[in-house]
Amino acid sequence: MQIIQNIREKGAAIVIGVIALSLIGFILMDAKPGSNGSIFGGNQSTSIGKINGEAIESKDFNARVKQAEEQYGGRISGTQVYEVRQSVWDRLVAEKVLGTEFEKLGLKFSPKEMSSIMFSNGAPNELKQAFTNKATGQYDIAKAQEWWIQAKKSKGEQRDAIESQIVEPMILQSLYNKYNSMIAASAYYPTWMQQNEITDSKAFSNISYVAIPYNVISDSTLKVTDEDLVDYMNKHKAIYKLDGGRYISYVSFSANPSSSDTLKSLQATAALKQTFAADTNAKVFVARNMSAINYYDGYTLKSKLQMAQKDSIASLSTGNVIGPYLDGGNFVLAKMIDVRQMPDSVKVRHILIATKDPQTGQPLVEDSIAKKRIDSIATAVKSGTDFNEMVLKYSDDKGSKEKKGEYDFASTQFGTLAKEFAETIFYGTAGDKKVVHTDFGWHYIEVINQKNFEPAYKVAYVAKQILPTDETVNNASSKATRLAGEARDAKALETYITKNGIQKVDVPELIKENDYRLGGLQDARQLIKWAFTAKQGDVSEPFSIEDHFVVGVVNKIQPEGLPDAKTARPMTEQTVRNLKKAELITKKLTSAPTIQSAAAAYNLQPGIAGADSTLTFSAQIINGIGNEPKVIGAAFNKAFQSKASEPIAGINGVYVIKINSMGNKPADTPEVLAQQITQRTRGLLQQMSGWFESLRKTADIKDNRSKQL
Repeated sequence: MQIIQNIREKGAAIVIGVIALSLIGFILMDAKPGSNGSIFGGNQSTSIGKINGEAIESKDFNARVKQAEEQYGGRISGTQVYEVRQSVWDRLVAEKVLGTEFEKLGLKFSPKEMSSIMFSNGAPNELKQAFTNKATGQYDIAKAQEWWIQAKKSKGEQRDAIESQIVEPMILQSLYNKYNSMIAASAYYPTWMQQNEITDSKAFSNISYVAIPYNVISDSTLKVTDEDLVDYMNKHKAIYKLDGGRYISYVSFSANPSSSDTLKSLQATAALKQTFAADTNAKVFVARNMSAINYYDGYTLKSKLQMAQKDSIASLSTGNVIGPYLDGGNFVLAKMIDVRQMPDSVKVRHILIATKDPQTGQPLVEDSIAKKRIDSIATAVKSGTDFNEMVLKYSDDKGSKEKKGEYDFASTQFGTLAKEFAETIFYGTAGDKKVVHTDFGWHYIEVINQKNFEPAYKVAYVAKQILPTDETVNNASSKATRLAGEARDAKALETYITKNGIQKVDVPELIKENDYRLGGLQDARQLIKWAFTAKQGDVSEPFSIEDHFVVGVVNKIQPEGLPDAKTARPMTEQTVRNLKKAELITKKLTSAPTIQSAAAAYNLQPGIAGADSTLTFSAQIINGIGNEPKVIGAAFNKAFQSKASEPIAGINGVYVIKINSMGNKPADTPEVLAQQITQRTRGLLQQMSGWFESLRKTADIKDNRSKQL
């Protein structure tokens, strides 16, 4: 279908928008029976992973990736390839994880819902972009409806493409919205809970306490063994469980242009200056010299010039050239072609007699017939016939029928309009009334007004990219090859770089199997793939990555699960040692201490907290003690009003407390209470917003993409 071709022609604009969507925006659920959980079906036995026991066939995955890549129109870059693959995988995970949930709840999607979504402002972005009225920038619902009538008649691959790219994502997005609404509706805050939390928030406590810091026992007196650390981590697996991956370092040798290369590029660009100035056909000259900046046959307002040299360019006389100047990675020559006054904005009205469908390209009426009709309309309008009446009766521009055929355009839209249309409204004068031919058909145009005139410039640019010479590239390659040849393990690599004064990049992040970024390298997929086949300490052969030759080394292999004792020691040793100290301190205090006996045992003075009513149930810090949640909880245990607490092992020490008194602060006003309830309900909703991530974590997902990609 033509719509799919149109979508592909939109290229990166559509796909970049798609990639920017949240994970849920990619939810796809199988709407076809017999396709084995895949939109495209297929019985290929090779799989790239499993989700809740269901194999994801590489054939299905690759087909989806191919469709997404095709939307770039052949302009997909290395990093975009990985982004597309990841988004397709995320989509499959969402499909499998959520599909069961939708089915359990009996969530459905009706044909009526489809029409209400497709032909509204809530339509899928693909439809909106494919059927955007070029003049208004708005979604042309009428054109979309016309296309849908024809699309429903399509068969085979065309129909499959429409369903997988437009219909199914729309259906599943709707189901997700329903599911999410149900989740939100379940955020119930019962009255009894409100009352309890209000009461708790007003309660305060005054306590006496003894704080025995852990540093009363020297660290050197307590040994923490590897077994101690492993035992502790096994009791707290959720905290210490690690993802599997690799820790990698690398050395890179730049193949960027040298100062000599830059000078050669500057000289080559400068050599074109005289012939560029003398040439009478700037468009051909720019193309012939393969400029990195294409020729733009239009004018740019002075206020819209973006380059640093805009003032110098604006001061040029017609035919003169400045440069070369540096602009990004190019040396540029700029030639003034023409100068004129141009408005920043215009208001127009028009009537269109279309000669072909703008979406399908199918002819609608003979050009000569359309010309006769528009001439008749122009004559009628000039003779006094109501313009709006003619718009409603004859214009094929449905987007402007409700606006009397009127549009407001900014100068920045010049390049998006049909050339003849744009030149008529921006180069003409207010009051002009003309019949104009464009690729869309014949227009009768009236320029109502033009505002904010300023100088506008037509400038031709010859931009030559600064590229490295073969000598520069070969030099970088040789250095990388020499390093990889002489340093075959991590120890030898360290010796080599120290001896030769080379800098190594240690990437602190754990690199996972399907990653493609490594430190400052945006497209390091091949190096990462190698790292997952290498042993710890292995050094790679050179990889050509972006503008560098890179040699990597595997510093450490991190298995999935709990870390080993050596890895965990820096982050767990002190915690485990404090637990041992807490046991010793508690034994010395006996099982039923008093404030006085606890203080005497360690020659400490008791303290008082909460005398200023700041020790509340929701307090984060206790004055004089610090952050000790267990102590705050104990301060509201009424059992400790008549006797001291048992020893409490806290964050910074062991505590014994006794409640001196408890009270309540004055109640808040009804307005404040209502606000608190609203905030609490909002907090519940925010907590529940992570429901998909919770489902994903509990799913059984085996990702084997790295073995093939």
